[in-house]
Amino acid sequence: MPTRASNRTITEKDVDSVLHPYTNLKRHPEVGPLVITRGKGVRVYDEAGKDYIEGLAGLWCTSLGWGEERLVEAAARQMRTLPFYHLFSHKTHDVGVELCARLLEMAPVPMSKVFLAGSGSEANDTAIKLIHYRSNALGLPHKKKIIAREKAYHGVTVATASLTGLVNNQRSFDLPIPGVLRAGCPHHYRFARQGESEEDFSSRLAAELEALILAEGPDTVAAFFAEPVMGAGGVIVPPAGYFPKIQAVLDRYDILLVVDEVICGFGRTGKMFGTETFGIRPDMMTLAKGLSSGYAPISALMVNERVYGPVAEESGRIGVFGHGYTYGGHPVSAAVALETLNIYAERDILAHIAKVGPVLQEGLGSFRDHPLVGEARGIGLIGALELVADKTSRAPFPPERTMGAKVVARAQDKGVILRAMGDAIAFAPPLIITEAEIGDMLRRFKAALDEAHGALGLG
Repeated sequence: MPTRASNRTITEKDVDSVLHPYTNLKRHPEVGPLVITRGKGVRVYDEAGKDYIEGLAGLWCTSLGWGEERLVEAAARQMRTLPFYHLFSHKTHDVGVELCARLLEMAPVPMSKVFLAGSGSEANDTAIKLIHYRSNALGLPHKKKIIAREKAYHGVTVATASLTGLVNNQRSFDLPIPGVLRAGCPHHYRFARQGESEEDFSSRLAAELEALILAEGPDTVAAFFAEPVMGAGGVIVPPAGYFPKIQAVLDRYDILLVVDEVICGFGRTGKMFGTETFGIRPDMMTLAKGLSSGYAPISALMVNERVYGPVAEESGRIGVFGHGYTYGGHPVSAAVALETLNIYAERDILAHIAKVGPVLQEGLGSFRDHPLVGEARGIGLIGALELVADKTSRAPFPPERTMGAKVVARAQDKGVILRAMGDAIAFAPPLIITEAEIGDMLRRFKAALDEAHGALGLG
């Protein structure tokens, strides 16, 4: 299998040299990887030439699909002009400045500054550090605790994996670190009480949040992290009234709200930002993935003046803001991000999502009557199907049955790549997907789901 970079033929020994993330490393040699060699539009192709509809846009990120030549050319032009420079020590570069200004113009709420990094994890890790830095600047050294939610996903650094509310990101890593508090997951289907409406469920979660804050001491709690739609936790769409009720509690106790837009940002929920979709007022926003359509690694943290002002004052007192990454705001990545934003605007990506998003949601909804499906949920071009052992009681399958993984494996055999988060099957295709391609994706998935149902003897 020749590679474009070297024309070298990749051997099994070469493949075995990779330490694969999110993989059962012991089982991996038996299973072997699916080797993807090229992509075009919403499809990728393996080494044998088989096509797969990429139903998760890679890792929620390749919003413009594969083969977007404008992004390739943007990278090449920048590579020839200024292949690297940094933003350290009173230096900058033109594309980095332009990108930050553009993001501030797009911000759904007033923001003051943009910090550029290389990944969503880095952006969220930076937000944590700024929260601590700000509290010290304000003379509040005990106001450092951060609240994140069950089933949240905010990254895999030591600090962000501690905010992440998923057991596999913490066990055997000696996480979480101290100072992280846990609030309830806003999944109405799974966690609401019998007969509890969405509004009542939201009110209860807000009351539980307030009780947590009061028990810990409001003078010790600094911030609350939230994804507009929880992605890796199972594509959990907030229930009615959730964010306004949560925001009211945070405002009451002077607690910052950090909105993680890494997955939701740049159109995924039907608005440019999930913040707009759900009427949120963040103090900080983290962005990545769709910022460059996944073509180059880049992320951003936007902060408002409430955050930036004290941070600037503290850096003046100390003499430096001692934080940054070598590749933060890399000029090639910044150039690709700028061109991505240009394409979103020129092609009116939001209008396209308004057209095809309902097709995806209706298609997912059609699975509600399937024997294996307990809930279909989603918004815009993101959604999930939750598999259950019993539709009436909503009883989940025992974890050891790995039902979600088995269904996703069969879907891959049928030519559609999806992701199982436990027994929730996620769909987040490239934003450029057409109605016909959505139909093809769902037909392939249905064949896999029906086959899994029959093979497992559940009929």
